[in-house]
Amino acid sequence: MRKPRSLAALLCCALLTMITGSAHSEEEVETSAKSAILIEQTTGQVLLSHNAQQPLPMASTTKVMTALMALEYGRLDEMVTVSRNAYGVPGTSIYLDLGEQITLHDLLYGLMLASGNDAAVAIAEHIGGDVDTFCRMMTQRAAELGCRDTVFINPNGLPVQGHHTTAYDLALIAREAMSHELFRQVVSTQRASIPWQGRGYSRILNNKNRLLASYEGATGIKTGYTKAAGRCLVFGARRDGMEVLGVVLNCSNWFDEAARLMDTGFEKYEFFTAFSQGETVRVLPVVDGTQETVCIQAAQVLACPLPKGTVPVLAIDLPDEVQAGLRCGETVGRVVLLAEGKEVCSVPLIAGETLARRDYAFELERVTRNWILQGQTIAE
Repeated sequence: MRKPRSLAALLCCALLTMITGSAHSEEEVETSAKSAILIEQTTGQVLLSHNAQQPLPMASTTKVMTALMALEYGRLDEMVTVSRNAYGVPGTSIYLDLGEQITLHDLLYGLMLASGNDAAVAIAEHIGGDVDTFCRMMTQRAAELGCRDTVFINPNGLPVQGHHTTAYDLALIAREAMSHELFRQVVSTQRASIPWQGRGYSRILNNKNRLLASYEGATGIKTGYTKAAGRCLVFGARRDGMEVLGVVLNCSNWFDEAARLMDTGFEKYEFFTAFSQGETVRVLPVVDGTQETVCIQAAQVLACPLPKGTVPVLAIDLPDEVQAGLRCGETVGRVVLLAEGKEVCSVPLIAGETLARRDYAFELERVTRNWILQGQTIAE
């Protein structure tokens, strides 16, 4: 019989480096942006926000989703043929020639560094067959990521009625894009060159994101501007083991404000890791099994940003023992990270191995083995 579960709080995990603070709550922040948000990259936890759910045009930050779609649906070595639709698209451009062939890999650099509107159309037609289909794919993928107020009418962010997102939604999209190593590589590159078919020289691409040169630990990721949307920026940085990602929409001093928001995030929060994935949390007795105990492990990393000064507490919800027959990876309970009595995050606790049941064959082998050992002892 399994004994009743009990919620047992472990010893408080006092962090000597912490000074003062309170339990986590999303903080409304004053900002010059019409809409803004700052999240922690690993968990997606919102740290700072202002009008983060307000639908707004987002200019060329649209291209974060265009790039994500290219990475998820395309092959980087594929050759893309530039159509008449992609040739001569207004606004920022990498000056694709009609009929030019260029790899999807190189188009990504042209899209994210030089913000090529023509590169965006070329990618859209290559992945979706046509721009309208690709935009429907973009909108659907955004919804899958949890975006509730995002609609894409084009792949580049040029002004058009109905093309909008929110700071929160755009942060979700950017967080997913940053999970791709190539995307990270592209958006953190300050200067690159890609081939220019028919010419004896390459295209030189300069990243428009000034934070890469001016902000310590900057990771990217995309600028955008139209008269209708104002200055828009998706940005990020990593310091002292914590990575943040933010969005400002319609912000006149976009780079300064992004830096200020990240400074605030790093000043107020630090990243706390309680358990690594697969780390043993407890060892429990096994009932009716071929082994006496089993290691109970964290199914995922238990970690999150906490306000500096918070003294986190771990609470473990587990039975006192487990029954044989449990399979490796089967959920047994969970471990909760608490801050000032409030649940901040939790992960399941799982069996570290499959627990075989005692049966007649096992008992016979055990008795026989003991009998042999006893006989050897008597003989000695």
